Amino acid sequence: MSINWPRFVEIVQQNQRFLLTSHIRPDCDCLGSELGMAGVLEALGKQVRIVNGHKTPPNLQFIDPDKRIEALGVDVQADQLASGFDVLMVLDTSAWAQLGDMGQVVRATSARKIVLDHHVSEDDLGAEPFKNTSAEATGRLVVEAADQLGVKLSAAIAAPLFAAIATDTGWFRFGSTTGDTMRFGGRLIDAGAVPARIYHHLYEQHTLARLQLIGRILARTQTEQGGQLVHTAVLAEDFQATGALPSDTEDVVNMTLEVGGTQVAVILVEQQTGGFKISFRSRCAVDCSKLAEQFGGGGHKAAAGAFVKGSYDEASGRVLAAVRAAMAS
Repeated sequence: MSINWPRFVEIVQQNQRFLLTSHIRPDCDCLGSELGMAGVLEALGKQVRIVNGHKTPPNLQFIDPDKRIEALGVDVQADQLASGFDVLMVLDTSAWAQLGDMGQVVRATSARKIVLDHHVSEDDLGAEPFKNTSAEATGRLVVEAADQLGVKLSAAIAAPLFAAIATDTGWFRFGSTTGDTMRFGGRLIDAGAVPARIYHHLYEQHTLARLQLIGRILARTQTEQGGQLVHTAVLAEDFQATGALPSDTEDVVNMTLEVGGTQVAVILVEQQTGGFKISFRSRCAVDCSKLAEQFGGGGHKAAAGAFVKGSYDEASGRVLAAVRAAMAS
């Protein structure tokens, strides 16, 4: 799917004040895309504010050294965002459920609404979509937007965008990685992104609590379907026992893919408010986005997520039954 870049450029050129938002439980593609886009827009003299439904997790705060990303209900209230913007831009999601409380702002705003995203799943947000579902990361789309708008990449723009692309491609090892991915990465390095520094912040700053949490998660891992399905869970008691944070579960599902013979991996993460966040991963014909859609979520063929209410037994029973059925079809 190609993006109508002339139309995107027209909207940007015709407007001055932009509010950027993305999905809850923010990751590097979400945060990096917002910060990169903010830099691009500000290079054009635009006014930009970034507000998300959830706070930036501690392990990703390095990406925002100026602390400009605000959290709804913490740094700003919904009624304060009711006016004062020409365009509300949603990046890296097209789903109401993924917006959290920012969904109220999206519904209520009188500003023009647009979406810049690479996910297959989508809801009608009442926004003009600019989507390319073949793109490996929304961060890549922001680089393309900069090109279309005639903005030269600076180090401040390049660093968060490199983090966005690198993490959404598993540090350039996922099947979504192409020659173009590497070329975009090279351009960002040339513009000032420092991969070693970004990698250090992402993967070499773990707390002892996170390592202990990972140990509990891996100890709970089980296989079935002849070793092709691997699944595990993170329970509230694990956070209490280790002192780890919810953000410490980031990327743990990918560790289970390291088990030889694995085709599908699933992790259930118990939420503080109840229910379970589900992450699906696939390296076969099973479409994770279709699995996630069964539970009101979405994502990509190889990686997707959802939220399921209920106890652990109820949630895991429903989710694993759906996965088994998908693997059998």
